[in-house]
Amino acid sequence: MKVVLIDDEKAMHLIMRRMLARVADIEIMGSFLDTNSAYSYLANHEVDLVFVDISMPKESGLEFAARLRASGRSVKLVFVTSHKDYALYAFDVYAYDFIVKPVDQERLHRTVHRVLAEMHAEHFVQAKQDLGFREVKFNCLGGIDIQISQGVSVKWKSSKSTELFSYLLVHKGRFVSRARLIEDIYEGMPQKNAETYLNTTVYQLRKVLESCGLKESLLSDSTHYALTLNQVTVDAHSFEQGCRQLAVVDETTIEQALELEQLYEGDLFGDRGFSWAWSEVGRLSLMYTALVQKLCGALLHRGDAKTAIRLLTKLISRNELDEEPRMLLMKAFALQKNKEALDRQYLEFKETLQKEIGVSPSLEAVSLYAELISGMNT
Repeated sequence: MKVVLIDDEKAMHLIMRRMLARVADIEIMGSFLDTNSAYSYLANHEVDLVFVDISMPKESGLEFAARLRASGRSVKLVFVTSHKDYALYAFDVYAYDFIVKPVDQERLHRTVHRVLAEMHAEHFVQAKQDLGFREVKFNCLGGIDIQISQGVSVKWKSSKSTELFSYLLVHKGRFVSRARLIEDIYEGMPQKNAETYLNTTVYQLRKVLESCGLKESLLSDSTHYALTLNQVTVDAHSFEQGCRQLAVVDETTIEQALELEQLYEGDLFGDRGFSWAWSEVGRLSLMYTALVQKLCGALLHRGDAKTAIRLLTKLISRNELDEEPRMLLMKAFALQKNKEALDRQYLEFKETLQKEIGVSPSLEAVSLYAELISGMNT
């Protein structure tokens, strides 16, 4: 990102340069003590972001901004000033942000990262055009796969680049420190070696993302990384969002729930077994279980025992000790008037519980079985 600094104090030039030097992908194109020199430069050069002081000699930063806007320039302007009272006036000239001196490093980072994220989104749209509008999909349920149009998969550079991608994906655009990445991904490796490997892995991941037009989706500064995927379809994110929106599954939402169930092709990241991802894997798995149980309840209410049996059998194969799907399955067999399958299901569950954890079915399950059997005998 190309940046210009405008301030009549040379000390502020030095301070801003030092702060911006800690942010990756920043190139300071020029520092100006007056607005006229800056205006002349901007008339002939492409710049992404301008930091300008408001209290300037001859022409204030606000007057400079108004002149710049009148000329048709839409460059992003961030005002840096000691006077809070100027804030409202700043946004009259379409200021991007307003920072009060003394400038705080974290506050500056937030502004710059927001600009970088927006530039990434703009470049993504352009990349899609350059690549013939091919849609990029990240599939993380049941495995880890990046697909572009027509089902073509992008080849990973290394197992660690796959893991770094997965780690940042879980954090959904939030910045993660290098120290934390090293601790979780390179656990037990000497610090110096881990830092070297991380640099290599970041480079490899950038190359993978570049191959599908997403190089700039990997954001970084001197000590942090983040993955912005606002313009990309991620199956895990779509599944979670769909589940949260589908609070109730009934006759009107069964088809929507069935589509969500099909989206869940397996646990997050498949058989990769990243130790740092266990809690996230478990969270999405529980979300899937809850979805299927609600869906099967609605299917049984509709009278569709066949579909319910298929989904419940799949769910039980994931956890043979879970009682709720077992009880729903017994209800499905009862709906089919299949006494033999109902008996077999109950006895199988009873034997599994006794063998694996030495307990018997709950009183609720026993009562349900007795009720269903009684109903079929009448």
